[in-house]
Amino acid sequence: MNKQAVIFDMDGVLVDSYRTHLLSWQQIAHKHGLEMTEADFTRTFGRTSKDIISAQWPGKFNEQQALDFDHDKEAAYRDILGHDFPEMDGAGDLVAALHLAGFAMAIGSSGPAENVALVKTRLPNGQHITQSVNGKEVLRGKPDPQVFLLAAKKLGIEPAHCAVVEDAPAGVEAARRAGMLSIGLLGTAPRETLLIHAHRVVASLRELTPAGIARAISERPMA
Repeated sequence: MNKQAVIFDMDGVLVDSYRTHLLSWQQIAHKHGLEMTEADFTRTFGRTSKDIISAQWPGKFNEQQALDFDHDKEAAYRDILGHDFPEMDGAGDLVAALHLAGFAMAIGSSGPAENVALVKTRLPNGQHITQSVNGKEVLRGKPDPQVFLLAAKKLGIEPAHCAVVEDAPAGVEAARRAGMLSIGLLGTAPRETLLIHAHRVVASLRELTPAGIARAISERPMA
């Protein structure tokens, strides 16, 4: 059997960071006299910060101002997260099980490298996730498949032998467009929305097993 891999989105999959991201967006938006409602946040969740700023406040910031906003927002995120790391239920256990089963693993995130490093350090068994792709390494955000294709390339594994675990509609679409098994995790979006592009949807990471993922990768339709 060809070696297989699992690529994890980070926020909402390995770390329950929904509330942390929302608070950090709201904190920096308020600093600029702007507003980010939870509905605004939910609609854009999973996209790059650059895309979110452009969509939420079109024409408000020039390129440098948008970069500064993004920098401040991510620093606020790490500050909040550093005080209390909210591991997604079952994340560390799943990583350990996949490692024992011989899977390669990577993180494919639109977040900055500092965020990815923090999560890998704090997540139980995070040292077994040997590769990662962050937002600075890709030119196009999800639903473009670039982030997952680059992760597979770093792992040295063909996309057809990879599974992606994602919680955002843009992410499950990106995984499918990458030619990978797309697994949607409930929490950010409803089941029916994830099922538009996901091959499978689960309510918890504890529903996933190495044997089940391996079988699904091997048996899934290629279309």
